[in-house]
Amino acid sequence: MHNAPRMEATLSDPQFDLETVDRLLSTTRAVRRRLDYDRPVSREVILDCIRLSQQAPTGTNAQHWRWLVLDDPEKKRAIGELYARGIPLLDEYSKSAKDEQTATVYRQARDFAARLGDVPVLVIPCLEGRLDDDAEQVHITTYYGSIYQAVWSFQLALRSRGLGSVFTTMHLAFEDESRKILGLPEHVVQTALLPVAYTLGLDFKPTNRPPPESITHFNAWGA
Repeated sequence: MHNAPRMEATLSDPQFDLETVDRLLSTTRAVRRRLDYDRPVSREVILDCIRLSQQAPTGTNAQHWRWLVLDDPEKKRAIGELYARGIPLLDEYSKSAKDEQTATVYRQARDFAARLGDVPVLVIPCLEGRLDDDAEQVHITTYYGSIYQAVWSFQLALRSRGLGSVFTTMHLAFEDESRKILGLPEHVVQTALLPVAYTLGLDFKPTNRPPPESITHFNAWGA
């Protein structure tokens, strides 16, 4: 019996439309100023994006991602007010920014904080099972790596459907208060807050980044 020939994709015969994939990856921005506050976001589209996020790798195949989706106006308002209390922190970050692009991001984040509760949907990715206080770095990295890959897949899925989001964590400065608002049990850990809305326009572009050669080392640091 002869083995069937092994089929391998090459750059000349890719499995995907690379132009579309590259555009998705290079234009999935942190969207604050161009969110549509008036257009509703259905639970169905959120579930579609979460379904795709479940295909992301997860450490030890634990699959202990959990998603809390807020579309209740009162809960959104309460979390938005909590988030806005972090504005003084954003002011401090802005003062210490090393370049104008970073300073602009902090200023936009400050303005956005005042309207967070008006975003159609707030999504909070969580993990079941809390780390020990003395957890080693390998466990911390595996723990958060298990959810953040799914978060990025979720954000890419949103972008492909005409929605935008931004990865935020400011409300975690007041974790105990947010836990009470959300009714979360102690063993469930919030890892981020993702405001989600349709975007005003779809013409997002790649932003300025340093060339990869300037941040990449081969085989040894400095090489």
